[in-house]
Amino acid sequence: MTRQVENVPSAQGSGKLAILRRLRPVRNLTLEVVEQIANEIRSGNLPPGSRLPTEHELMATLGVSRTVVREAIAALRAEGLVISRQGAGVFVTDASRAPLRISLEASGSLEDILHVMELRLAIEVEAAARAAERASEEHLRSIETALSEIEAAISRGEPAVNEDFAFHNAIAVASGNPKFSMMLEFLGRHIIPRQSIRASIGTPKQQEQYLRRIQGEHRHIFEAIRSKNPTGARRAMRSHLTGSLSRYRRLYEASSARGT
Repeated sequence: MTRQVENVPSAQGSGKLAILRRLRPVRNLTLEVVEQIANEIRSGNLPPGSRLPTEHELMATLGVSRTVVREAIAALRAEGLVISRQGAGVFVTDASRAPLRISLEASGSLEDILHVMELRLAIEVEAAARAAERASEEHLRSIETALSEIEAAISRGEPAVNEDFAFHNAIAVASGNPKFSMMLEFLGRHIIPRQSIRASIGTPKQQEQYLRRIQGEHRHIFEAIRSKNPTGARRAMRSHLTGSLSRYRRLYEASSARGT
């Protein structure tokens, strides 16, 4: 009997160890970087129009990884404090005169997500078609790099939110119409629904399968753009966004039926 009792904590300890191995440390480095840069902007040390230090300079000065820096810049863009300019860098906007912004991070409701998805359909479908007509080799490399970064994030078990945004923004830039990319910068990374609401996708394996299905849709879009097929690019982007819109609409209807 004594041996059996003594074995119980051992089994429990083994189970706890397995759980701990699956957990990840809480990361707040991105938030700290965002706060530091935002404070520099709001204090006037980084005035409107000034260029932010490069990725490497920020990494070296702050002692953080490239991923943390990119996440922080994406968050600052979502706040309307900075804007990226292709080939030039990241610049401070005139935040004091910034227009009304859509902030899904504050609300995060399914209804808000549906509204933004409908807006994206109106913008990104045409942006993809224009990219198929106008994308340079450099643009294609940027889109393909974003695809590779999504793949790497999925393999690490991450939701690939920033990488997904980078993919869609690269297409907007490739359209040759700066207004498309300005609109995506305006909306920020919260155009990616899973950033704004933690809707259950199931087990980690099911989540990976879901993300890989989305990644397959991304590849169809890229192939159409690379093949200089505007009709195909338009169709692939519409199918991709309509699929997401339908999924979140079902979630919204189910949530409404439950009265939540």
